[in-house]
Amino acid sequence: MNVLIIEPDGILAKTYQRSLLGAVDNAYIAQNAQKAISMIDELKPSVIILELQLAGHSGIEFLHEFRSYEDWTNIKVIIHSSVPKTSLNLESRIWKQLGIYKYLYKATTSLQQLVDTVSTFHYENT
Repeated sequence: MNVLIIEPDGILAKTYQRSLLGAVDNAYIAQNAQKAISMIDELKPSVIILELQLAGHSGIEFLHEFRSYEDWTNIKVIIHSSVPKTSLNLESRIWKQLGIYKYLYKATTSLQQLVDTVSTFHYENT
């Protein structure tokens, strides 16, 4: 299983990558939405871990563009962000439309919880 980590903080991204490598086949890093879009076709990730605060495009803008590609509709998205879910004010139908599987708030989520959430997909697909 391939995972794409979209995280602008290079140190955090590397930390997530190292932690995930025991649970998944490959974990790749993109530090912005544009790079992520260009990597997805080649990598064919099963899961994307997304920080909402990105340079250039926000994570929500990324999701709208990402979900506009029919080939990518089955890729699971986990939001792992420093932005509290309550501050987004998105209706539940929008969450479903954007294909968000899980929302993890960084301030209250341990690294192990992130790994466990991603591991869930690995077990579902084996």
